[in-house]
Amino acid sequence: MMTGSSPRQTRPTLATVAASAGVSVATVSKVLNGRSDVAAATRIIVQEVLQQHDYVRSTPPRLDIGAHPTVEVEVDGALRAYSSEVVQGVIDAGAQAGVSVVVSTRVGGSGNRPAERPTVWARALAASGRRGVVAVTSVLTAEHLTALSRAKIPLVLVDPMNMPRARVTSVGSTNFAGGLTATQHLLSLGHRRIGYIGDKETAACNQARVHGFRAAMEGAGAPILPGYIGNGLFDYDTGVTRGAAMLDLLEPPTAIFAGCDEIALGVIEAARIRGLSVPRDISVVGFDDTQLARMSSPGLTTVRQPLREMGGVALRTVLRLAAGETVESHHVELATGLIVRDSTAPVHT
Repeated sequence: MMTGSSPRQTRPTLATVAASAGVSVATVSKVLNGRSDVAAATRIIVQEVLQQHDYVRSTPPRLDIGAHPTVEVEVDGALRAYSSEVVQGVIDAGAQAGVSVVVSTRVGGSGNRPAERPTVWARALAASGRRGVVAVTSVLTAEHLTALSRAKIPLVLVDPMNMPRARVTSVGSTNFAGGLTATQHLLSLGHRRIGYIGDKETAACNQARVHGFRAAMEGAGAPILPGYIGNGLFDYDTGVTRGAAMLDLLEPPTAIFAGCDEIALGVIEAARIRGLSVPRDISVVGFDDTQLARMSSPGLTTVRQPLREMGGVALRTVLRLAAGETVESHHVELATGLIVRDSTAPVHT
């Protein structure tokens, strides 16, 4: 007697994976839960089969009783002055909450090592028992966000370069207000020929700072001359090259607002090479208030972002999401403030 055939499964099961790998269902479960009592060779085989079947578990991994909760911090590229401060804030908040923090830059790949597939990356995090992910200056794509969601791993972005869709939680600062305040400070010193150097035009935080810069200039009736806005990356080399281009104009600016402290130090170096003195010949304002601003000579006037506080808020928020709590807002902005040091002075006439 024939019986009706069961409907074709659309998602692989543990049994499917176990049969393909030639192991027991219990062994596959141990690999998924990051258990250590699986032979290395067997673990590799199971992980390869999981990838082939594109298996994503429907529930978060069960952590052993007493296991120490861990949060993953993903950083775009090498740690810089800005990201180091944010990561330190995550670590400090983790220590207070009894949570371990693992810092990684593997999502975007490095050197000759290619980036991992989003599903493989998210699965590895789930297998390691990560409670959540905090991404700093995110390189995460829509595929990464989908993979994390399917793996039921909460995510918080810190100062994302591109604003995510509304349901992704993020933490940032009042970038527009910071750009406005920095430019108004230079205007109050009598400067009218003011330039801005920042990151890519598409970067959300850079756009907000430029808009603040433009609003202050327009409010004071000060024109933005051709060549007075430069774009590159948030790094020292951009400050040197774009700063040099501005300082070599027939009518160079008397002040430059840099989108980060590293750019500001590059501008100061470009001025030094040309025999210009800061702030006598050119005033410079940065953004972030990292240790570089305090160690600079002259001390760097800059807009302070509460970087460590941003990292702490991100850590506490991702833990709340992991616990199933509802957060009040998908995007939180912490206040910026101007720190005046010695790199700005009244316009020299």
